[in-house]
Amino acid sequence: MTIAQADRRRDPYPFTWEIPVGVLTVWLLLACLGVHLGRAIANWFAGAGWTWPTGRALFASLPRVLAGDPTAGVAVHGPAAGAAALHGWIIAVQLVLLAATIAGTLWGLHRWGPGRMHGMASPSETEQILGISRLQRVAPIIRPDLQPPVATNEQPHDGYHPAP
Repeated sequence: MTIAQADRRRDPYPFTWEIPVGVLTVWLLLACLGVHLGRAIANWFAGAGWTWPTGRALFASLPRVLAGDPTAGVAVHGPAAGAAALHGWIIAVQLVLLAATIAGTLWGLHRWGPGRMHGMASPSETEQILGISRLQRVAPIIRPDLQPPVATNEQPHDGYHPAP
């Protein structure tokens, strides 16, 4: 059975709740880390240095950071960022995270989703099998009459007897 025929068969495995919950959990974790990344960038630009929470402060400080406290859960050495800068950086980081999520989802759906092409070779596979580079590489086999003779010091071998 070819791959294209196997792909047309129905997969009896049902869609369940585990995969969407896993994806949502990973995205929420990335969003939490994005809040802290936005706060770290805001504090860094304000002159307080790079700040990152450790231990339980990673999740315990989230409500205070979202409320506008740039020093929640971290030790700041110098002037901390203002609430406007903090929220601006958090929003910017979250927008980048959202754009990366959308781009990754679209790429994944294009590659493995229900609308993908079944049984089709990729452009790199097509070039490997049918491309100009392969034709040039096998030209002496396809049209030996068009190739210049190769000068060698070996005796011609008939293919039937052992070489001397």
